[in-house]
Amino acid sequence: MNRKKLLLIASPLVLIILLFSFFSSGSEDNVSVTTKVKKGVFLDEVVISGEAQSTSLKKINGPTDIRKYRLNNVKIQDLIPEGTVIKKGDYVGRLDPSELNGQIIDAQLNLENAQSKFTQEQLDTTLTLKQERTAIKDLEFTLAEDRLELERSVYEPPSTIKQLEIKIERAKRDLKEKKEDYQIKKRKAIAKMVEVGTEVSKIQKQLEDLTTLQRSFTIRSDANGMVTYAKNWDGSKRKVGSSISPWDPTIATLPDLTKMESKTYANEVDIRKIIKEQEVSIGFDAFPEVTISGVVTNVANVGEKKRGSDINLFQVLIKFNETNDNIRPGMTTSNKILIGKEEDVLIVPLEAIFSKDSISYVYTKSGLSVVKKEVELGSSNVDEVVVQKGLEENDIVYLNKPEGLEDKNIQSLE
Repeated sequence: MNRKKLLLIASPLVLIILLFSFFSSGSEDNVSVTTKVKKGVFLDEVVISGEAQSTSLKKINGPTDIRKYRLNNVKIQDLIPEGTVIKKGDYVGRLDPSELNGQIIDAQLNLENAQSKFTQEQLDTTLTLKQERTAIKDLEFTLAEDRLELERSVYEPPSTIKQLEIKIERAKRDLKEKKEDYQIKKRKAIAKMVEVGTEVSKIQKQLEDLTTLQRSFTIRSDANGMVTYAKNWDGSKRKVGSSISPWDPTIATLPDLTKMESKTYANEVDIRKIIKEQEVSIGFDAFPEVTISGVVTNVANVGEKKRGSDINLFQVLIKFNETNDNIRPGMTTSNKILIGKEEDVLIVPLEAIFSKDSISYVYTKSGLSVVKKEVELGSSNVDEVVVQKGLEENDIVYLNKPEGLEDKNIQSLE
């Protein structure tokens, strides 16, 4: 009898356990997630990512006179890592001197040729003028002999004396012409020496300039700071292998980390909400725990197409109101721009809102049942939405569709 009673008592318990196990296992894949409607402050925000940059940059330039030597594009041969903290006079990088070295070799050869020509001209001039001076002395000796002979010919016939006088006059004339010729040749020689000497000086100066330019291909900083790479026209960063030109010789910059901003781009929908002086909360992917305040300082009026995209984007600049030692130029920023603020409103997560035929509705508990209820919505952000009609504070709404209620009618707003 006791055994039968135990079986009668145990059988319902086993059945209940089996049924509970069956329904529990069958509902694992359809777990309903709910939340309460809350009343509070709603922040209408536009969230866009951007890039931190300094508003004040000191440029580190390569030599600007490379155009003078027809060096229009010079490659960067070496560059210290971006983010390196340097002091004034520290090494930053080096430009490829290959093409410049070729010009230096040519200048050295030209200088040797010019110096050789100068030496040859100098020797020729010295020899020519020496010959001219010797010829003048010979004429002076001849004139002196003729005068001496004239003195000894006092008792010679008049005709002989006359011949000697004529000979002396001719010698005096030849000597005078020879001296004049010598002065002309001397001035000519001087002019020629000046010409070849000027050519030597010109090439020598060119070689000195090229050598000075070669030294300037090793680039050093003229200030303290942290190195960031300069950008090309297409937004890519300059690095080893990139080229600089006389019109844009910058290879790196030293940003002022106390003057920072976030450069970002908004789409055509969001840009209509953004204006100057709006408050911004700025976060950083590299430091999730860091958040600083900012303010919108510039909103572009004209959109631009970014590389690889056909969508018009509008540039927005956001000034940092605070400084942080961890923040560096080039870091990715998350910018929450405060568009508006509503107080004492009903708020639900966006996941709780469903729609059909332009009607927005929620799944909400009504006693022991679940109803589909139409709601009137207000402002929204990336996470939440304001409910203007259809719900009350602390109502329970579903964040996913309860199973079996998709065909249920939507309860309209009264």
